[in-house]
Amino acid sequence: MTSFTTRQRTHEIGIRFALGATDRDVLRLVLGQGLRLMLAGVCLGLALSYFLTRFLKSLLLGVTSTDALTFSTVTLLLCAVALFACFIPARWAMRVEPIVALRHK
Repeated sequence: MTSFTTRQRTHEIGIRFALGATDRDVLRLVLGQGLRLMLAGVCLGLALSYFLTRFLKSLLLGVTSTDALTFSTVTLLLCAVALFACFIPARWAMRVEPIVALRHK
């Protein structure tokens, strides 16, 4: 999703570069958008999983339904994957040439 929206914003990124934005500014723009979505998803997922594990309690073997280690490990793993997934389009966006991007539209 982040890759798709970044590609759609090629023209905007080109304008930002033409007006003096640095690679760091564009990286912050793309990563910020992706990380906000990730944070919302993680918060919603943790809340839902905390309440839904009560229904799956009989299927869990060797862990409690609210095992802190499992919740934190899965959360950290998903955050790392989301960060990596946002970093790839951010690197692409940093390499956009302003002239090419302005002609893109």
